[in-house]
Amino acid sequence: MKTQRNYSVLGLTAVLFMSLSCGSSKQPQAGIEKSDFGQLNGQSVELYTLTNHQGAILKVATYGGTITELHVPDKNGKMDDVVLGFENLDGYTSPAYELSNPNFGGLIGRYGNRIAKGKFTLNDVEYTLATNNGENHLHGGNKGFNRVVWAAKPIPGEKENAIELTYTAKDMEEGYPGNLKVTVVYTLTDNNELKIDYSAITDKATPCNLTNHSYFNLSAGAQPTIAAHEVTILADQYTEVDSGLIPTGNLPEVKGTPMDFTTPHKVGERIEDAFEQLKTGGGYDHNWVLRNNSGSLKLAATVYDAQSGRFMEVLTTEPGVQFYTGNFLDATLTGKGTTYVKRGGLCLETQHFPDSPNQPTFPTTILQPGDTYHTQTIYQFSIK
Repeated sequence: MKTQRNYSVLGLTAVLFMSLSCGSSKQPQAGIEKSDFGQLNGQSVELYTLTNHQGAILKVATYGGTITELHVPDKNGKMDDVVLGFENLDGYTSPAYELSNPNFGGLIGRYGNRIAKGKFTLNDVEYTLATNNGENHLHGGNKGFNRVVWAAKPIPGEKENAIELTYTAKDMEEGYPGNLKVTVVYTLTDNNELKIDYSAITDKATPCNLTNHSYFNLSAGAQPTIAAHEVTILADQYTEVDSGLIPTGNLPEVKGTPMDFTTPHKVGERIEDAFEQLKTGGGYDHNWVLRNNSGSLKLAATVYDAQSGRFMEVLTTEPGVQFYTGNFLDATLTGKGTTYVKRGGLCLETQHFPDSPNQPTFPTTILQPGDTYHTQTIYQFSIK
């Protein structure tokens, strides 16, 4: 029997829904603006700013398909930026950024998360990938999808504005087989939804596991860390990992451990206990096995910041979510007037499990010729 994988005509939809408790009598001017974001090896990088009639703002750079800014309301109706990033391209290409390698807001591929020792076997052929995370492969290699310039096309509409990004990864690029054609559409609607639609097709069987690596701080920087953010994850198991964050194949129960987020807990409440018990990652950097792995859309996680009142819900068709607490941020990076300290933001990367090409019991990540990659994720913002 084929392991569960959800393929369809149009891919990963990540929707961030912002319910505003306060509104203005005058609607903001909605639309799409294109501006210069910098030069990379003589190639122009563009920045697209999408605004809706509620005043929500999304900024996306063609370098890496990167979400550079996302402005959503707090409990007083004030819009502010809740993602970590930089104001220009230099921030994403500086030596300090390359050394830290946080992947702020980028589109991750061809394979999000880790592959053990940078090797996998497919159709009796062993493939060797870059080992860019210790002895392991991480987030697509030395030049993943977050380090390429995507072609872009604006798609304006009456009730929504979108930007379509396309990129084709060549056969054996970063060691992966097959020419993989990827299309990503970011849409900002008038009912305050941000949709990220991923689709991909290939001419050879290949691993494919796409995600977005945005770091959220729902206080918009009013709190330097996310320690006080309350998190819920609707998962009864997680993928146990070794010291290199590679799955062992075991799926322990979360009950009675610091990994239990089936009820809300502040990030900082048990994070040191988790590190002490697990001896991995410096905090939370694990894949949770979500309930109801049928490929249907379900609630996966929530995040609440009491100071701002912002509440985020994450729904997905994916079987897993990587909860990462910015453990490797070290105050060497400053963007948008903020120094990014350890645990300055959190990620909820919906995904298939790490190292799935080497774990036959995990849901498959192999995309076959003739199939279309499809997943859907929804981030919903409201006020609580």
